[in-house]
Amino acid sequence: MKKILIIFTAILSQSVALADQPKKWQMGFQEPASQSMRDIVWFHDYMLVPIIVAISAFVLFLMLYAMVRFRASRNPNPSKRTHNVLVEVVWTLIPCLILIVMAVPSFKVLYSQDEIPKAEVTIKAIGYQWYWGYEYPDENIIFDSYMIEDEDLKEGQPRLLAVDNEVVVPVNKVVKVLITANDVLHAWALPAFGVKRDAMPGRVNETWFKAERTGTFYGQCSELCGIKHAFMPITVRVVSEEEYIEWLNEAKIKFAKEPIEDKNKLIASK
Repeated sequence: MKKILIIFTAILSQSVALADQPKKWQMGFQEPASQSMRDIVWFHDYMLVPIIVAISAFVLFLMLYAMVRFRASRNPNPSKRTHNVLVEVVWTLIPCLILIVMAVPSFKVLYSQDEIPKAEVTIKAIGYQWYWGYEYPDENIIFDSYMIEDEDLKEGQPRLLAVDNEVVVPVNKVVKVLITANDVLHAWALPAFGVKRDAMPGRVNETWFKAERTGTFYGQCSELCGIKHAFMPITVRVVSEEEYIEWLNEAKIKFAKEPIEDKNKLIASK
């Protein structure tokens, strides 16, 4: 019994650390891993859904009522009325009030995403056709992140989502992301964090997230950018503070930022 309990606990702990990614036949959002995403899920589930269901039910009722009440067999002489002032005022004011009720929490969610707290980690994401480049400006780290091809996938790596070099960030730390592009429009999106920002050539957009649990989280480019748009995934691995420091020490050696002239020479040689 004790052995079974240990095995079950190990499986459960692995499932907690498993990657957050789209699942087959998934209808809702991914499990939130940040406060921003929880706000989005709340706005959708407890604000939009009841209002949309109520409006749909009311419109269906009006349609059925009109079809039955004003059917041809019951009204051999159709009415020639062209308008009703009261009805027109009501169907203008009520939607306005509904939109105001929806706007207040919507603005709150939007402003919370735009108000970036003091960053504890800063990352720059650059979109290319068709891969992502990343920089840690404060750590002198720079690397490219390419999708792993099907034939090179290892066990547990999801198709079209796994990359060769993952972004690594510490848990419970404010991560500021500077987003731009080198060629055409891209978009850096991570559903579990509630993050999505356009990557635009010549402009740097900003966003942020604070991951509340460890694990591997997947996203994708969300702006049509060419023939391989579907093949530039985003992978962020959230680790403990100790693991992050260990990764930083290794990355500073592995991904040490090269001088611009050296990098240009390397590109030219290729």
